[in-house]
Amino acid sequence: METKSKHKFEFGSENINNSVPRVDISFLTPEIFAKQYQNTGIPVIITGLLKDECDWDLDYLCDKLGKQELLLRFYGNLRYKQDKRQWKNIGSGANAQIVPFTDYAEMLRNHKAHDNDIYLAKCSLKNTNLAKSITFSSIGEKLGLNQPVSDLNIWVGPGGHIECLHYDTLDGTLMQLHGSKKVLLFPPSQTARLYPFPVYIHLLHGLKLRAWFSMVYPENPDFVSFPKLKQALQHKQEAILERGDLLYIPAHWWHEVRALGDEMVCSVNRFWRVYPTSRVVFSWSRWRVILADICAVPYLLLQLAIAIFSRDRKQKLSQIKNML
Repeated sequence: METKSKHKFEFGSENINNSVPRVDISFLTPEIFAKQYQNTGIPVIITGLLKDECDWDLDYLCDKLGKQELLLRFYGNLRYKQDKRQWKNIGSGANAQIVPFTDYAEMLRNHKAHDNDIYLAKCSLKNTNLAKSITFSSIGEKLGLNQPVSDLNIWVGPGGHIECLHYDTLDGTLMQLHGSKKVLLFPPSQTARLYPFPVYIHLLHGLKLRAWFSMVYPENPDFVSFPKLKQALQHKQEAILERGDLLYIPAHWWHEVRALGDEMVCSVNRFWRVYPTSRVVFSWSRWRVILADICAVPYLLLQLAIAIFSRDRKQKLSQIKNML
């Protein structure tokens, strides 16, 4: 059976061969999805799967979340002008604060979130009214992804925000529910050419820095400091996600996600067990993460001891928890 994925592509910045394939859910069964994408670890944009889900605009989120307290990351407006090798934190290691969603909504409306790059990242929907969507409960069944290993997580932020180049050790589905995003992807074979942070950095910084993040800016390359990046860029794929699109990101695929436009952008993601397991068991990308986590243990134990005996113990313990 032939699918639309062989014919209809989203054009990337270079040419059609660098675009992530698009296929409508009506052309997919769990068997076809496994054979063409999951078993071989190939990214794909799936359309039509979220057609019955409403637009998660800011008014809708305020109605569903209200004053529920969620974790915000404060990146600052100079972050992407810095050499990443000078960064002191990254991802979940960034400065964070728990804030009522209504307060964050006001930051988005008055553009304080835009000016200071304040981002609501990786917040579980488990104990919110948003988790009741029937659409989400049917995704695994329609694609044959039957073993989720994470909650549904919401990501809300201002246009222009970038989740810098990194990879995950699990298969992921990224669902676009309001606004648009541009996603750059690189296959696992390009890991060395993308200059990940070294594993040993976890000995010095714990989980504030991550060995599964890249030190390069793929859209603003520095070929003097990172000469092999030029070769990696030849393998770049690009996808534009509109509301209702779902992007399947196989484990170990590098990806950088940029929120487009000038208004609020909202997505939900979930991680799934990797199948077949041979895709991860023999992957150096996976073992890099395991070694990095082991290297982070002494630092985390030291920080835990400091937190326990400090005056602001509760706050410091919360900071450690947020990094995990």
